[in-house]
Amino acid sequence: MADKTGIDPRGPRFGAAITGVLLLVTIGVWLTGHTLVATIIFAFITLVFAWGAFAGVKRHPYGLFFKAVIRPRLKPPTELEDPTPPTFAQGVGLVITLAGLLLSLIPGLQLALPIAAGLAFIAAFLNSVFAYCLGCQIYLLLVRLGVLGRKHGTPAAA
Repeated sequence: MADKTGIDPRGPRFGAAITGVLLLVTIGVWLTGHTLVATIIFAFITLVFAWGAFAGVKRHPYGLFFKAVIRPRLKPPTELEDPTPPTFAQGVGLVITLAGLLLSLIPGLQLALPIAAGLAFIAAFLNSVFAYCLGCQIYLLLVRLGVLGRKHGTPAAA
């Protein structure tokens, strides 16, 4: 078992699955012409990304639900992962959804909402189905380039 301060990697995947479903609902609702309802759902998703980005994935509502309800029913994880890259990924999701939300409020740019929802869905789908976190990969690239530094004592992710 890896570092005891790490997180169960299945938690962020679970959260990504919930996010992916909500993003598909947002797109579907928007396509049916209920743009206000779609905007409200998308605003909720944006707030949840903000929660994860600022509070960290250990305090993310989907992660807390996973830890309390789902994880006790599963076998223990074979390894834990550093929570920093998934927390950074929440920030990436926040930037994408917030940009889409704000741009969609400008007359003539309403398509920004389903486009941003589609981009966020791709990332959520890759994470939930294939355990490939795009935001985590961006984090690791920025660390390798020296743009971001790892926290002292935090192991490098593979």
